[in-house]
Parts: sequence; C-alpha cells; structure tokens
Amino acid sequence: MKVELVREPAVAGRFYPARASELRREIDGLLGPSAGSPALAVVGPHAGYVYSGAIAGEAYARVEVPMRVILLGPNHTGMGARRALWARGAWKIPGDLVPIDEQLAERVRRMADLEDDHRAHQQEHSLEVHLPFLRARQPHVSLVPICLGPLELEECRSIGHGIASAVRETDGEVLLVASTDMSHYISAEAARERDQMALARVQELDPEGLYRTVTRHDISMCGFIPTTVALFAALELGAEHAELVRYGNSGDVSGDYQRVVGYAGLVVS
Repeated sequence: MKVELVREPAVAGRFYPARASELRREIDGLLGPSAGSPALAVVGPHAGYVYSGAIAGEAYARVEVPMRVILLGPNHTGMGARRALWARGAWKIPGDLVPIDEQLAERVRRMADLEDDHRAHQQEHSLEVHLPFLRARQPHVSLVPICLGPLELEECRSIGHGIASAVRETDGEVLLVASTDMSHYISAEAARERDQMALARVQELDPEGLYRTVTRHDISMCGFIPTTVALFAALELGAEHAELVRYGNSGDVSGDYQRVVGYAGLVVS
C-alpha cells in the first residue's frame, strides 16, 4: 500500500547509521539479549547512539513493546506548535516505514487537545532516534508521535490525562515513551547531583515534583515536559512502580568529564 504522507529521517547518518543493514546490526548489539515484561512507559535518551544508545537499548530490552506506541519528545528547534501531533501517514527510517496509528492519533488529538502540526516534527531528532529500537522490539509497531514545547504544569497534567483517556478507549496494549536527555554541558559530578534529584521524582512517580524540581533547580533536562506528561498519563493508567535501569553520561564514551550530557533509561509499570 502506498503511503502518501511520509516523514523523512532528519538525523540518519549522523545520530545513527543511514544504511539499513548497519543500523540493524547496531540496534541488535545495543539491545543484546531481550526478555521484556509488560510496561506502561519507558523513559529514554535521544543522543547519537555512540553516546546514549547502550542506555536506550538496555531500557528497551526490559519491556515488551506492543503494536501501539505513543512517543513524546521535546521540541529542540522551536518550530511549529507547542502541542504538536503528527496524525497521518508514516515515518521513514533506513530500510523501513513505521506507520502512524491514525485512529489512536485522532483520539489522542481530540482528548489531549493537540494540534496536527508537521513543522515541529520535521527536523526534530528526539522521537526519530527511538524508532529503530521500537521496530526491532516489535516489527508491527505503529506510532503516535507528539512533540511538546514549553508548557505550564497544568497543561502537562491535562495532556497526560487526555492521553490516558485515549488509551483507555483503545483495544490492546499501548506503550508510552518519553524521550529525554538529562543535564547538559556541565561536569559529570554536577550532572549526577542534579540528575539524581530529577530521577528521584520519576522513580517516585511524582510528575508534579519532577516539573517543580527541574524548574526550581534549573536542571537542563531537555525532555522534562514530555516525561512529566507521560508520568501523569501512566498514573492515570495505574502505574505503581518506576525503575532506573541505567544512568551515565557522554564522558563515559568521550573521556571528557568536565562537560557532559547525562542519559538515563527508566521503565514504568
């Protein structure tokens, strides 16, 4: 079947391999042996695979990925709507197309009051880098991509509750994925100290606390908005536990611990 509306990759060949065969080999290596359990949400990083791929892979290896995924990420470019949904068509990755679940996307758009807007997604990397992991764990996965700009806490709560309502009206399992890196361009010691404050709120299933901690302490966690939204949604869907799978930073690869970016993988169930 021909897909009329296709979102082309923005960072293939930079953040991850542009050749399908190379990408699959790298993803297989990053996932390793996978024996996942059902989960409500995953929180994972979105840097180049050389830096954060192992952490993302370890998180994805822990979960069963169902056929429907709602993927939430931050808007790094500043383009487009603050509450931007891509509602139709498919997203291309090297060698494959990941279809949009158009029925679920329309339900989410309506219940979470989102805008069907492509500009926010066109050059944004934070969702794209998750797709090869999702496709590897679930070959039949379909997607609802959401890109979020700056939002107030009550907006996060409202969107999260709307997403949860849409999920409850959907037959079958739906996985939420929140895309975020942690502290940016500070020492590894300072990053760990700040990131632990934010991660503690995630592990306590405390979206309001996460939002207030990040804003009060000026933690440069770029995806704290989508993570807050995902936590509100997961709680509405019955979340009881959040586990930190792995934490690290770019210095673990580069050897430069004076100016790092932090990464974390978590599973919410």
